Amino acid sequence: PRHAAFESLCKAWMTEFQSDMYQDLIKKQLHDSSGKQVRLNNVLMQLRKCCNHPYLFDGADPNPEQTTSDIIESSAKMLLLDRLLAKLKVGGHRVLLFSQFTSMLDILEDYCKWRNYCCCRLIVLTSWCFVF
Repeated sequence: PRHAAFESLCKAWMTEFQSDMYQDLIKKQLHDSSGKQVRLNNVLMQLRKCCNHPYLFDGADPNPEQTTSDIIESSAKMLLLDRLLAKLKVGGHRVLLFSQFTSMLDILEDYCKWRNYCCCRLIVLTSWCFVF
């Protein structure tokens, strides 16, 4: 039998890494891992990226060639998502995630591969969505 889909809104506070980056963005003093100052065009968009995941910024991932637990621990949303997905998987649920940032979908895809979750990336006419 088909089950009704539902939507839940969960609040997640920022990690210390995100909070520090957020403050640097507000001061327009963000630096990459080599210490070079990053040029910021649209501060509000940059703040949105920071709230989603700090790895959305070039140079923020200390080891971009390898996925580690840092992908979860550096973002409060990923910490929450990791806990939720583990419980939903045990219950046999399927999950559909949307993002306006295709680079966030890249992070989610790396995360799913790291956790050995099956995933499928769908391309929609006006945006991207992520299913696993």
